[in-house]
Amino acid sequence: MSVRLAAGLLAALLGLAAASVPPLAMAAPFRLIVTDHEPPLVPNSVMELALTEGYFAREGVDVELVRVQQTPSAIAAMAAGEGEMANIGLDAMLQLHARGATDLKAVMSPNKSLPFLIAGSDEIDGAADLSGRSFGVGRLGSLDHSLSLKVLEAAGVDTETLAIIPLGQPNVRAQALAAGRIEATTMSIGVWLTLPAHDGLEVLVDQEAYYRAAPVVNKVNVVSPDVLAERPDEVRAVIRALILASRDFAAEPQRWSAAMAELLPHVERTTLDDLAASFDGSWSVNGGLSRSELEFSADWVFQGPDFDGLDPVPLEHWVEFAPLDAVLSELGTDPSADAADR
Repeated sequence: MSVRLAAGLLAALLGLAAASVPPLAMAAPFRLIVTDHEPPLVPNSVMELALTEGYFAREGVDVELVRVQQTPSAIAAMAAGEGEMANIGLDAMLQLHARGATDLKAVMSPNKSLPFLIAGSDEIDGAADLSGRSFGVGRLGSLDHSLSLKVLEAAGVDTETLAIIPLGQPNVRAQALAAGRIEATTMSIGVWLTLPAHDGLEVLVDQEAYYRAAPVVNKVNVVSPDVLAERPDEVRAVIRALILASRDFAAEPQRWSAAMAELLPHVERTTLDDLAASFDGSWSVNGGLSRSELEFSADWVFQGPDFDGLDPVPLEHWVEFAPLDAVLSELGTDPSADAADR
């Protein structure tokens, strides 16, 4: 998150906090804010599928998805009382916590590490040849921006020479790459596989190499202390539904591709099946909150230039393990999957 963006978002949130926001209506649907305008081709789609496949309903919670554009809008929507839970970037939440501008708490991560890769023009002779090239990002200072710089530095790129171009969502960046407006960008494997054609393009850093270079938690689901206090049963029900859906998709990948085929009929079923297989090990079957991974991620985020002058925030200030732990005490944990260390 750039300094200018952080300052603008901080001002907006402080203004919203000063406004009169009506109390949460207990009878209203439990609104889950997501930053995708259609079901994404990544494990984060579990939030969409938990709704369409009836997981939320079976847990007795009436969930409504609220769609916004990127994390700053999701945080602003939460501050305005437009949702009870939001899926947001970890870096943005930590920026606001460090500035004392939010009290949101992470309660789970349905897709902690997006399956990113870096693609570019096939005229580029490998990732190390990206120095001096144009590189598309979501926005200046966004997590995909900072993570990709870390990955590129590990590949030997002089990132100071990159021409960084903010373009928004991954599908928009992919289209810009295909049109030759940029020379490389980060996208999910889902966006890559669904490009109409790969002529003139190639994968410069695959998803496994990307995660090895930057094993950082990307997104978390957050709630306010008021929601934790006033709607705890619904918070746990949402977490339980997302874990149960994740476990089903992890056990039977084609359940995911079949469900997504209903929502995205324009995507080839073979592509969805390939994606489902590629997500092996990526599902948050234990809720996605590992203390060691969260602490590592926060330490790394606070080393970034956008956090200059800000003190690190203790984990207990921005994570609430209790709702997830209550669910795991009922469902048990899978020791072979995402860690549930405390």
